[in-house]
Amino acid sequence: MPDSIELIGFIAAFLTTGAFVPQAVMIWRTDDTRSISLGMYTMMTVGIGLWLAYALLINSAPMIATNVVTGTLAATILYKKYRHVRAGKA
Repeated sequence: MPDSIELIGFIAAFLTTGAFVPQAVMIWRTDDTRSISLGMYTMMTVGIGLWLAYALLINSAPMIATNVVTGTLAATILYKKYRHVRAGKA
């Protein structure tokens, strides 16, 4: 059972990761990435990767879990956006 400090981390992780879900689902369903920024999602995905590296170094379970899931969602969105840019659909 996590202590109260870790519990705050897990709640924050759930909320911030959950915030990516509607965007990822919408993009997956509509295949439309015109309204999102390639630069923003590139920076976000790299930043999440660095947060994951940091979390692994300090062995923080809430941060590791959050950044694995959020990184996967952000990378999926980034992949679709990049693919659309290359195809001239963005």
